[in-house]
Amino acid sequence: MSLIKWNPELSFLPNPPSWMDDFFGDGDWFKPSIKGVSIPAVNVTESKKAFKLEVGAPGFKKDDFKIEVNSGYLTISGEHKSEKEEKDDKEEKITRREFSYSKFARSFTLPENVKSDDISAKYEDGILLVTLPKSKEEEKMPKTVAVG
Repeated sequence: MSLIKWNPELSFLPNPPSWMDDFFGDGDWFKPSIKGVSIPAVNVTESKKAFKLEVGAPGFKKDDFKIEVNSGYLTISGEHKSEKEEKDDKEEKITRREFSYSKFARSFTLPENVKSDDISAKYEDGILLVTLPKSKEEEKMPKTVAVG
């Protein structure tokens, strides 16, 4: 529910967002219109040596993924198409054809201490594992600035 400024000149009209919320509930009514659209879940872990991203994308193949590093961003995208056709050559000749299409893209801002040239990825058991190795942190020595 959101706060809406009340206008006394329009008080004879019902508040459309309010009666729509009452009728449709919390928005579940609109969900079927976007059925089939999903963004894979991502787990991010950090160790002393690297960041790791685990992207849950079952049903994909390793060739379905594209990983790009550009201007400090890591973009992981995937596209999967499949078709299945069954034919029955009996007298009634029944044909059934099913197809599916999945596509996603996720972008992440890379920390400054990631070696972008050494990023690696592997896909196994429905999980895309992307490893982002960290650069060796130089010891930060205090710096003295001379006033001139």
